[in-house]
This record gives sequence, C-alpha cells and structure tokens, in this order.
Amino acid sequence: MSQATATAEDPAEAAGADPADESSPDRRADTRAEAAGSDFAPLLRAARDQGLLERRTDRYVLGIAGNLAALGALITGFVLWGDTWWSLLLTLPLAVLWTRTAFVAHDAGHAQISADRRTSRLITLVHANLLLGMNEAWWNDKHVRHHANPNHVDKDPDVGVGALVWTQKQAEQREGFARWLTRNQARLFFPMLLLEGIALKIYGLQFLRRQPLRERAVSALLLIAHFALYATLLFSTLSPGKAIVFALVLHALFGLHLGLAFAPNHKGMEMPDPDGERWGHLQRQVLTSRNVRGGVLTDWFLGGLNYQIEHHLFPSMPRPHLRLAQPLVRAHCAGIGMPYTETGLIESYRQALAHVRDVGEPLR
Repeated sequence: MSQATATAEDPAEAAGADPADESSPDRRADTRAEAAGSDFAPLLRAARDQGLLERRTDRYVLGIAGNLAALGALITGFVLWGDTWWSLLLTLPLAVLWTRTAFVAHDAGHAQISADRRTSRLITLVHANLLLGMNEAWWNDKHVRHHANPNHVDKDPDVGVGALVWTQKQAEQREGFARWLTRNQARLFFPMLLLEGIALKIYGLQFLRRQPLRERAVSALLLIAHFALYATLLFSTLSPGKAIVFALVLHALFGLHLGLAFAPNHKGMEMPDPDGERWGHLQRQVLTSRNVRGGVLTDWFLGGLNYQIEHHLFPSMPRPHLRLAQPLVRAHCAGIGMPYTETGLIESYRQALAHVRDVGEPLR
C-alpha cells in the first residue's frame, strides 16, 4: 500500500530508493543499479532479461475479481443469516479476504499491477481507504521509508519506538508501564497483533491532517464512505451488542493475519549501525530481510511477502514473479559471498520472538 505520489513519480521506485542517495527516490531503476555498483547491476539485468519485471496485469485482474466476488458472497450470506451469533463464524473468512484486499493495495502501491501512476493510486485508494478504512497515504509515508532503509533505527519507522521496541538501547529508555511492556514483549507479541487492525485505522485517521488539502479530501471522503457503509451493514443486520462484538472479532483476526504475514520479514535480522559503514543497496536489502520457504499455500497465506528479499530488491516486480526471481538472487548472493536467509514459517516466528525477547532481557 505505498503510493508515493508526494515524493516520487513511481511509487515502486520510491520504495526502492537509490542506494546511493535516499534523497532522490524518483530516479529510474537502471540509474539506481549503476549507482549501486557491480553487486546489484548484474542481478537487475538478469531479472530484466528474463522478463521478470514485466507486469502480470491479467493475473491481478483475475485475483481482484475473485476476491471481490468472495467478499460479495460473504456479505450476502451475512445479511441473509440475519441477527444471530452464528454470524461470528463469518469473521474468519472475512478477515482472510480483508488481508487479501490489503495485499492487493500493497502491490498496487508498488506499481506491480500497472505502470500508470493514476491507475495504481486508484486501485490502492479503493482497496485501502474504501474497502478497509485504512489511509493509504499514511501507509505510503511509512512504507516508502521502510523500503529505503529497512531495519535502520534512525530511518525505518518499523523499528522505531512504539508499543514494542527493537534494540536494547531503546529498551533502556523505557519507564513505567512501557518498561513492563518491554520486559514482557515476547509473550505479548502475538496477542498485541489482535489490536493491529484497529490501530492501522487510527494511525491513518491521525495522518489526515498531514496530507495536502486536495489529497486529504479524497482520502477522508473514502474513509467516511467506508465507515458509513460498514456501520450501516452491521447495525442494520445485527443488534448493537452483536454488531460491536462482530466488528471487534473481525478486526482482531484481521490484525493477527496481517501481523503473521509481516512479522517474519525483518524481525531478528541484521540492523545497520547508524554510525557505521554505509551499506550498498544489495547489502542493505538482503541482510535485513528473511525469506520463508514453502509451497503454494505459504505463498498465498503470506501474499508473496515470504519472498521478502526479492521484493525488497525489486519492489515493482509482480508477485507471481518473485518465486521465479529467487534462484537468480540466491545464486548471485552465493557468488559474491553474501548471506541469504531463508527459514520455515515456524522458525521465522521463533527467530522474531527470540529477538524481541533478547531486547527486553536486560530489563528482566
């Protein structure tokens, strides 16, 4: 969900900012490769020569149509079922489809679906703001900075101080309830993901005041439409008590699913020293990212983000091509002696939890 309209002509290129100059995120991919030196340039040429950077709009059209049809079928079933607690059974498939919707918004923001900036933003606005009630502009601001400098404590908002912290230096500065939270953040990690679905909406609403007036009006209009339609659907079908419980359970499952998809990507991986040597593009993206091995089911469940290394190296590469790019990237890393991390799904969670537990260890 990263449509970098405020900072770059192409959102995907902003997410894959020039490794030599983060202040110039709108430079073309081939120019960035030259700036990156010999490590990344051959890999980029190989991916381009094999057609892996070409869009797969047909696949996305079918996927989007299928997801919308499934959402429509579930909503129809919800209405026909009427005012009953059995409706809670629909929260799980709805949460899964909401997550699929978030994946579409994410890919559109990276220009994986269309090279046209307006088309990409329209897809992102519909899927994020209208269907999910999440402000794509907030996600864009956060996600572009993350892609440019993953796991960098001074530049990546995903490892900034929040409910959780990611370095022992951050942990040492915690006081009061936040200090208790940090001591126990490993055991609280997955339970706290149950709040993520609601938190994402709150962050997006707070970000509205930072947007330019015209962009804010569009974002706000679609967010209002989402909340109005959502509330009307719930309260016209269920009693107030059931409607509130339904909404809470749905958002909890949605947040958990999103968290399960994002948690394995970088947590517990290398974190560049802000005062150390400057990393090149390939080193910055590969050493901070973790892939998750698996088959078609894993690819589907994680929305292609299990190929996190390939996604970070080639943000605009369409999701269906990430698996095809993996052998190229793995062989290239082996050829230059760069570690390439890939684990199973359970092991990825274990490593992520081990990291957050180690961060809180000094406070225990």
